[in-house]
Amino acid sequence: MKQEKLEEAHKFRYWKKQMELNGLKINGVKDHFIRRRQNGEVLFAMLEVDADTPEGDKIPPVCFLKGHAACVLVVLIDEETDQKYTVLVRQRRICDGSHTYEHPAGMVDAEDDPTEVAAREVGEEIGLTITPGELTRLNPRVWFPSTGTSDEGMHYFFVEKRMPRAQIMEFHNKNMGNSHEFERINTFIATLPEAHKLVNNVNGLLIHFLYLKVVGDYDTIKLL
Repeated sequence: MKQEKLEEAHKFRYWKKQMELNGLKINGVKDHFIRRRQNGEVLFAMLEVDADTPEGDKIPPVCFLKGHAACVLVVLIDEETDQKYTVLVRQRRICDGSHTYEHPAGMVDAEDDPTEVAAREVGEEIGLTITPGELTRLNPRVWFPSTGTSDEGMHYFFVEKRMPRAQIMEFHNKNMGNSHEFERINTFIATLPEAHKLVNNVNGLLIHFLYLKVVGDYDTIKLL
């Protein structure tokens, strides 16, 4: 199988172009580690960057090349009581090896439509089929969770679906994930206040506040 070269990868070319558009001169890039997908495409890379800023300084040299990602808050509303539930995904993460609770999310390559990726990830990670048109975007432009060490950029969305409570609970404890991508995922149903206590991912915590502000649910914000 042919392995994609770093300089050919969409996310690398996009990152390099943005650096240059913002006035940086890239003198050299060394890759210390590259993780690829099964098809040979670059997924992540740990880079050492030699670059000059327009002010004549050196930019800090470490870059974890990750690209953009889409994160979705899935809100399932009990059609009888109007109680809101969210579907989390539970899996182990490298941050500390513990099980974490997060919202459905996936990588967005440079040529992908973030909304289409978001809709696809909801289907793959929790088994709920939605269209891109059902999603509402929560941030007006890409936001960067770790500006000092990574190019990772986040696109946040939410979707609301009304259904009977019994149907909502069918999304609880489903075994999802992709073994080829080392994913062992189980779904978890929780109210938003419950989810806020379970989630320790900053993206997940932020998306709660963004959603509640957009829908004007300030009573629930007080419970978080």
